[in-house]
Amino acid sequence: MRNHLAALRMLLVFTVICGLAYPLLVTGVAQAAFPGKANGSQVKLDGKTVGSSLIGQNFNLPLKKGQTTPSPDPKWFQPRPSAGGYDPTASGASNLGPNDPGLVKTIKERRAAVAAFDGVNPKDVPADAITASGSGLDPDISKAYAAEQVNRVANARDLSPAKVRSLVSSNTHTRAVGFLGEPYVNVVTLNLALAKLG
Repeated sequence: MRNHLAALRMLLVFTVICGLAYPLLVTGVAQAAFPGKANGSQVKLDGKTVGSSLIGQNFNLPLKKGQTTPSPDPKWFQPRPSAGGYDPTASGASNLGPNDPGLVKTIKERRAAVAAFDGVNPKDVPADAITASGSGLDPDISKAYAAEQVNRVANARDLSPAKVRSLVSSNTHTRAVGFLGEPYVNVVTLNLALAKLG
């Protein structure tokens, strides 16, 4: 009986330490030191949360009557395709190999659609404009894909291409530690900056 009581006391002590005290301490430190990251890197517009800088989102026109597939909104920079529709509960890739006939067909269709939408030659469409990320949640696009969209966004918003190009430049992130990865543009934060222009 004594051993059982000792084990029960240890269970209660470690439940309080590991189940209450430690999580509260970690949460408190995170909220004090890194409130933005601790709350999901939320992005806000006029005080309202409109997304997270860690998760991409679609920028589509509202569905019209009888329409089942949304059309991209020309006023916004578009993200790369997502196999899960940027739904955090459906994170993942299509899991199709590079020679899969269905994927090859989809890539060709995407290339033609993106080229027509942005008014460029299909051979100039960057790879990230037509391929989804492994997570299906990636909010980042290449500098090339952002640059391809500048004229379309500028025309749709009646802005000068130079002004939109400058906005892209100020929202371009450099390589990590100076040499890892490639420069990229976060579509969510770029579109947030675009929204603030009015």
